[in-house]
Amino acid sequence: MAEIAGDETPPLPSSSGAGEFSIYSSPPSPTAPAGDKPPPRAAKPGTKRLVLTVSVFLSFLVGLPFLMKSTKIHRSPLPSDAIADLSHRLHSHPPSFPSGIHAVFLRSGRGSTVSSLADQLEWAISTQPHGLPASSTAGSISVSVTVQSGGSCSSRSTIASPWRCGSVTTADWVRGDEVFDELLHSALGGGGCGDGMKIYTIVIVETDDEKETRVVIGKHRHAWVVGKVDEAEAVSLIGKVLIKYFMNGGIEEGETGIGKGEFMPVGSDGNIVLSFSLLNADPSDWVYDWDFENIGERMLNPVVEALRPIADINVESQVLYHTPKSSYSHSDDKLGGNVLSMGDIPFFVNSNEWHLDTSLSATGRSKVLQFVVYVPSARECPLYLQLPDGELSKTNAFISPMWGGVVIWNPPGCSLDSKKMSGTHTKMSPQELMETLEIFIGQLRQLFGLKPNYHAQCMDVATKFLVSEKGFAQWELDLLYRHHACSNLLSCLATLESLSSLVQSLPRMIVMDEIGRQVELSLDAARLAQRNATLGIRDSSAVSATRARALAEDAFFHPSISSISYASVEHYFAIYMPFFAPVSLHVLLAAIKELKRYKVERAKYLAFLASQATAL
Repeated sequence: MAEIAGDETPPLPSSSGAGEFSIYSSPPSPTAPAGDKPPPRAAKPGTKRLVLTVSVFLSFLVGLPFLMKSTKIHRSPLPSDAIADLSHRLHSHPPSFPSGIHAVFLRSGRGSTVSSLADQLEWAISTQPHGLPASSTAGSISVSVTVQSGGSCSSRSTIASPWRCGSVTTADWVRGDEVFDELLHSALGGGGCGDGMKIYTIVIVETDDEKETRVVIGKHRHAWVVGKVDEAEAVSLIGKVLIKYFMNGGIEEGETGIGKGEFMPVGSDGNIVLSFSLLNADPSDWVYDWDFENIGERMLNPVVEALRPIADINVESQVLYHTPKSSYSHSDDKLGGNVLSMGDIPFFVNSNEWHLDTSLSATGRSKVLQFVVYVPSARECPLYLQLPDGELSKTNAFISPMWGGVVIWNPPGCSLDSKKMSGTHTKMSPQELMETLEIFIGQLRQLFGLKPNYHAQCMDVATKFLVSEKGFAQWELDLLYRHHACSNLLSCLATLESLSSLVQSLPRMIVMDEIGRQVELSLDAARLAQRNATLGIRDSSAVSATRARALAEDAFFHPSISSISYASVEHYFAIYMPFFAPVSLHVLLAAIKELKRYKVERAKYLAFLASQATAL
């Protein structure tokens, strides 16, 4: 008898006689036609194997959602629509700051009416904007005119000027420019409409005592013209001072400066470290020290406070030894010293010996500006910097854009016949240190895109500029605030657009909730900066723009982005397929095979039941 495999039960013996037909009397012929029905079976097929196989297959299917959940990438939604809206607003309506010009005529006799002067001034200003660069952030300009003559005072104004008639007279200018500057500052109350639009005041002092007309640019938001000038000339001078200096910072056509390229040496996090170093080239000759903690920081504190809306500035100092320069100088008996040409400047800084980058305050993406006082050795002392025209530099100093500046300081009594003073320790005098720091402040102004001074400026009349103890006049700070706000807004937008494009291009990229919050806060700060710019609030706009850029940079350089390499979906499947494909394939094939077997055995059983029913 043939053996029975699996869970098939042996057939029961037939109850009929020997001559009765039995399906078990003889096995089916192996040569039976393929179309014959399968032989029946008397017992119902078991389902244990089928249930077990299907259970294993279903366990894989049930575990699939858990696998997808465990490998799911968390992506905080980024406000792409808000970023696109910011881009549209910045490109269609670039930030511009409205300003006001208030012309005050202090005269002793009669002249044109206020309305006539206002009309002339508006026309003069409307013909001047061609002097502004294309990247100028100056917005609309409102005009106000006041004529003060004797005991009368009349005004025509579209802005709320704080000028108080009679607070300043034609007799006050003889007290000196510094005193007159402070009188105007007191009379104008700071030169602004509260916390809104800033007003620039230009006073025309008509007098016969002054031999020639001269212009004085004050430390605040005002200037004055002294002399016997007619109204047409006065109106022309007012327009030139407003556009050339108050709006453009005195930058001439073709000059590099603020608003022309990268001009802000500020870190992307809004921080700057001013590192001051005193370098003794050869301590075996002489050693110099300085009292920077007392004198230096006292002089620099006003500068730091003035630039606070632009950047958070930290100041540090150090004294280094054995710091020779890299370039060579040659002796010149006519000039009485060793000469360093302009072509040698790029090789002056010795990065191998000058260990300047020792700042503890520079963290993250802060910018470090190096300001170096170089004390030459005895064999190269005195050391002079020669300009291209053959003249010696008056400051004996130079700057390196986005790096800092160097002052070559020759010790007192230094000459070609200087001899070594081994073991001599000397401290720079307070006066020498203050003069050196004044040069550094001028270099800082250049690094920010302003002129170190305006001595070479010419406006067809004698022009004088009062120097602020802060290193920057208030109208210069307004200029810096405006350009810094616009520059940071554009940088913020570029960073956010890059981040959005990066996230969209990498579907498997993790985007933490913190990144989403930083993007939202950056957009809020950018909107606030735009709103303040529309109102003419320069310092607040600069602060908000700095925060917007810093948050955008923090989001783009978030550690969760930088530390992970993101791959495509194909790479994701390539990782898991070698493990799951072989196992899943075997389970699936086993389930299909067992299901087919069960169907065949069930067909046999149904055939048996049918035969039994027919026999009865």
